[in-house]
Amino acid sequence: MTALALREVYKSFGDTRIINGVSLDIRQGERHAIIGPNGAGKSTLFNLISGRFPLTSGSILLGGEDITGLKPFEINRKGLSRSFQVTNIFHNLTVYENLRCGVLWTQGARYSFWRSVSGLSEANRRAEEILERIGLRARAKTIAGTLTYAEQRALEIGITIAGGASVILLDEPTAGMSRTETARVVELVRAVSAGKTLVMVEHDMGVVFGLADRISVLVYGEIIATGAPAEIRANQAVQEAYLGSLEKAGHA
Repeated sequence: MTALALREVYKSFGDTRIINGVSLDIRQGERHAIIGPNGAGKSTLFNLISGRFPLTSGSILLGGEDITGLKPFEINRKGLSRSFQVTNIFHNLTVYENLRCGVLWTQGARYSFWRSVSGLSEANRRAEEILERIGLRARAKTIAGTLTYAEQRALEIGITIAGGASVILLDEPTAGMSRTETARVVELVRAVSAGKTLVMVEHDMGVVFGLADRISVLVYGEIIATGAPAEIRANQAVQEAYLGSLEKAGHA
């Protein structure tokens, strides 16, 4: 069953075409990585899927429902949530408060000037549960802006899953991390994506080949290959367009 489907998706900014007819089926429950060189259009594709950018043409379906043209918050409420390249948290709130903000809407809360959120027991319980899952229980009362970079990324992943979305988009979750920090985040991603559909953009090939069930390679706005990790490693076109240049850079 297809969780997320892109059908002939195009995106242009003025006369510059960034996404050039991308069609892709993401299977329900799979971990799918989108890789490619800088400037390939990976983040633009995420922005189209999540509704931050309008499509020039084409369509996007979430669980079989056409979400083309919907606003980001409308897409989120239909079961898709995403993180960003740059950490996107409430820096002046505590870790716990950040997570509770992510939970509130899905627990039936609405904007209210007279209702105390401390009384929303289900939201509080869910926030506590996510604190445990992302390994930040000891930091619950810490102001989020004072966390380490790796902890902030873990918190953002926690916020991303707080609403209970069935499809999760992670944009470079391990960018800028040490090997030790990366290993911890990989295990966190593996744990929180269990039973969900994960789509991630990632430059660390160790992370990609260690996590992904399938990989799509985006080059100059076009998908040139999709397949299991072993198939992508062996694909000559991918070697020439991307992986070969990465290996050379690694030996430089």
